[in-house]
Amino acid sequence: MTLKAAKTWFLRLLPVVLFFICYYCSQFYFESYGGSGKSPEPTVSLCHSYRLQRKWESLKLNMSRKTELFLKLEDFFWRQHLSAEALPYGIKGSELLLLKVLAVTSSYTMPANTERLNDAPVRGYEDDVGNKTTLRLFYPESASYNPGIHNNPDTLLVLVPFKQQDLRWLKEILYDEKRVRKGFWRPPPQIWLGRANQIRVLDPYFLRLTASKLLQIPLQPRRQQKPVHPTTGILAVFVALNYCDVVHVAGFGYPEFRNQKQPIHYYGKETMKSMKNSYHDLNQEALILKRLEDQGAILYLHPHS
Repeated sequence: MTLKAAKTWFLRLLPVVLFFICYYCSQFYFESYGGSGKSPEPTVSLCHSYRLQRKWESLKLNMSRKTELFLKLEDFFWRQHLSAEALPYGIKGSELLLLKVLAVTSSYTMPANTERLNDAPVRGYEDDVGNKTTLRLFYPESASYNPGIHNNPDTLLVLVPFKQQDLRWLKEILYDEKRVRKGFWRPPPQIWLGRANQIRVLDPYFLRLTASKLLQIPLQPRRQQKPVHPTTGILAVFVALNYCDVVHVAGFGYPEFRNQKQPIHYYGKETMKSMKNSYHDLNQEALILKRLEDQGAILYLHPHS
């Protein structure tokens, strides 16, 4: 066979080879949407993981995905969490508080199936936001007296510690110690019915990377400049992008800032006016949400402006 004939034969065969490769990958591709929520079998890993990695890389965050979300007690014994930063972006100075909290809460576990992650009520809004909460991010000022009112029995309650007082509040609850009321912008519950085996502490890594990589805001503000921190909403989106295959968003976004009477949640009565002096840059977060949507990283379940 001449070189020219071999080349012609190869070019004719190439589409067939590509067809079988694509067909093989398609048979092992899995993407769940609502419904059964069955976990993918190990056979999906090659093509599916490659697709997810490409999707993650398209965000151009220059970092790897991290799917271990919570702080673990064993990390401290092995000194894996040495930190140069204090809360909310590190644990420097809070190690002893964390050790006591993690000693009585469960070790790192995640449900086999992750359907919904939020910090907002579900009951009464099922038609719009679903009927199950797998992870609920909270901080003391946002904690409700009885988490069972808005959550499923197996919902994991994930503390986002913004300051040392947040960890101290949880320690005092868990050990039934005298409560310290100072240091909060709104009084947190003095009696809290969250179950210890359902409590987790989010690794500050995710808040730090939400700020520095996703929102590109400085971790250390300049002198006489008010600090800016991500909202728990945009933090939840970043956590979901790290852990989940597909991220759908329901009931989250920001109305135009000039409309001070516009509600900021689908529940409650808080308006944009209440965010005027907050430690958040809602304009920047709105731009990032739009970019993530345009890139196909997040999908909205409902029309929005």
